[in-house]
Amino acid sequence: MPAPSTRPLPGSKAARKISLILLTDFAIVSAVKRIPSLFLATLPLILGLVSCSSQVTTRQPVSYRYDPGYSPDLTHGRAFPPSHAPAAVRQAFAAANRLQRVPYKWGGGHAQLVDYGYDCSGSVSYVLRAAGLIDGCLSSRDYFNYGAPGPGKWITIYTSRGHVFMTVAGLRLDTGGSGARSGPRWKPEPRQADGYVMRHPEGY
Repeated sequence: MPAPSTRPLPGSKAARKISLILLTDFAIVSAVKRIPSLFLATLPLILGLVSCSSQVTTRQPVSYRYDPGYSPDLTHGRAFPPSHAPAAVRQAFAAANRLQRVPYKWGGGHAQLVDYGYDCSGSVSYVLRAAGLIDGCLSSRDYFNYGAPGPGKWITIYTSRGHVFMTVAGLRLDTGGSGARSGPRWKPEPRQADGYVMRHPEGY
């Protein structure tokens, strides 16, 4: 006589219980398999949030206040740093002084590093490159990831999605502000900069 079957009858309570267990196991396995792809899909968002949270923005105007022993002397449109300023800072001042009669040129300083005119990011890149603090030329958006976050001791970059300017020892070098656009100039007057991200070259 054949042995009685241990397989549950279709539709029985035991068969339904086994089906439920198998479906649950399948769902768990499928979810586990999807974890790596879900992680990879959300990784850019995670990194973006981390990057944004590490930024430091300004909520007040950028203004020049003369501080003896730190601030440059501004004479006839040219700025002269204190003698004890680091070599890179003195080189930055020398480079910015060379730009004082240069006109504004959209895209200037990008296709050609040495150009007859410069735009905002071309001007900042020119000065940093002359100081040995950058290679090539960056756009205003590129400066979101330049150097270290926050203001620097000597040099601070202020960047947004459409404009960038800098201060060297507190004095602003800018192609904009105060209404009309100009070539790169030293500008001691205050400028509204609410929401601009501040970055600085490490060590400066």
